[in-house]
Amino acid sequence: QVQLVESGGGLVQAGGSLRLSCAASGRTVSSATMGWFRQAPGKERDFVAGINWSGGSTYYADSVKGRFTISRDNAKNAVYLQMNSLKPEDTAVYYCAAVFQYSEYVPRRKTGYDYWGQGTQVTVSA
Repeated sequence: QVQLVESGGGLVQAGGSLRLSCAASGRTVSSATMGWFRQAPGKERDFVAGINWSGGSTYYADSVKGRFTISRDNAKNAVYLQMNSLKPEDTAVYYCAAVFQYSEYVPRRKTGYDYWGQGTQVTVSA
């Protein structure tokens, strides 16, 4: 089992930046593909970004490409999401997810992940 805890959310003005962190415990995630998803009120939980176990493969939703960057530090058992040029439509609860697989493939569906954090709220004001 692995536990995932997100942090770094908050309130920011449009155009600002936030850096989300996802700390894993209970098991090393160095062999896991990690993903970030987000869910706005009344909407589905959508894929934002993902990174494979080695960090050599990343994938982004079109809506965040060029503004968000996912990274990982396997020594710290953590994954990060740097969010720049934030927009009001980025407002959501952001979730970290993990699936243990040695693959270049990054799942974009939430069913592709086995472990989830509790989420951190990101609110972007206009």
